[in-house]
Amino acid sequence: MTIRTRLALTAAAILCSMAAGAAPDPFRDVEVVAIPVSGSVHMLTGAGGNIAATVGGDGVLIVDDQFLPLAERIQGAINELGGERPKFVLNTHYHGDHVGGNPHFGQAATIIAHRNVRIRLAADEALPSVALPVVTFDDAMSVHFNGEEIALFHLPAGHTDGDSAVWFKSANVLHLGDQLFSGRFPYIDLDAGGTVPGYIANLEAVLELAPSDVQVIPGHGPLSTLDAVREALTVVRATRAAVAQAIADGAEIDAIVKAGLGDELAEWGSGFINEETWIRILARDIGERGH
Repeated sequence: MTIRTRLALTAAAILCSMAAGAAPDPFRDVEVVAIPVSGSVHMLTGAGGNIAATVGGDGVLIVDDQFLPLAERIQGAINELGGERPKFVLNTHYHGDHVGGNPHFGQAATIIAHRNVRIRLAADEALPSVALPVVTFDDAMSVHFNGEEIALFHLPAGHTDGDSAVWFKSANVLHLGDQLFSGRFPYIDLDAGGTVPGYIANLEAVLELAPSDVQVIPGHGPLSTLDAVREALTVVRATRAAVAQAIADGAEIDAIVKAGLGDELAEWGSGFINEETWIRILARDIGERGH
């Protein structure tokens, strides 16, 4: 069973359970918490991808919006910061734990994302048009808001084919979306244009171009720095090389899974992507690339 199938089945099961009253609301105990980062920028945690929010004289802009059932709680956290309904929503990519709130926030906000995010979301007939990005870009663009130049950069063929990093230049805060799972194995969506070499190249580019003292909001995990990006790059490179070598030596995938990647990386497999899943992602990517 692919990760995409597993995610779809899990989401369907949750929705069916909620509709039938067979299980409690999976979001019932989720609390959305705002963490100050720098200047007007806060990181909002809850369930799903981390949100960045800037609240100031121009209003509210958020980066990603988690799941739809959390929209009112997200708005409540924004209200506590002195904000109102967001005027802009920037989507880092198209996965539901980052854009699930679009149908709610898109009623009042302009949604901005990479062109491929709109293409993938538009393919979902269940989504209302208000949930789709209305401003798209190919490589880069900027939004000038709350005294910030908020720069969006496309991160090609990494986590998906439509990922963007969002840099709040004055506050010096960089939201990397799912290009960074801080301290955990990442999810590379191979069925949506993601690749491991692209993921590696994107991390290398971030380390080369980002200010050394930038604060990093990962897609998942705690507020971080470039040290987390360096660590992620080291782990992804090393594990890909290890799996590639094992395949070159004639090992079967199940044997590689059984051997594992070493006890020192046990914590990296404790997130959404466990060790076995990560090995199978690497093996599939290597097989599709032929090296």
